[in-house]
Amino acid sequence: MSVFNQRGIFLQLLAPSIVNPKEAQVSMQLARKELGWDAVNGVQTEALVDSVYITAVSADGGRSFNIRTVSSDVDGDGDIDSHDKEKLLALAKAYSVIVNP
Repeated sequence: MSVFNQRGIFLQLLAPSIVNPKEAQVSMQLARKELGWDAVNGVQTEALVDSVYITAVSADGGRSFNIRTVSSDVDGDGDIDSHDKEKLLALAKAYSVIVNP
């Protein structure tokens, strides 16, 4: 996140498990940065607020993903529905094929 953009998405591709070497997991954190002021030390502070954590799991090496539940309106249309899940699944699939993030 930068000074100009107060929203961010943090992605992590987790290693496959020993049980299923074709498994792929993408951990996603969606957050907003809130600036504050530490009066005692006289410094500006940054905190991540409104964080949402989602894990997308693939059993076929990243060709398709599944998310159990989506509990936040990630596309900003005012409701939590299949469109939110579709966008997160597309993000997980796209991120899983990036070789050098």
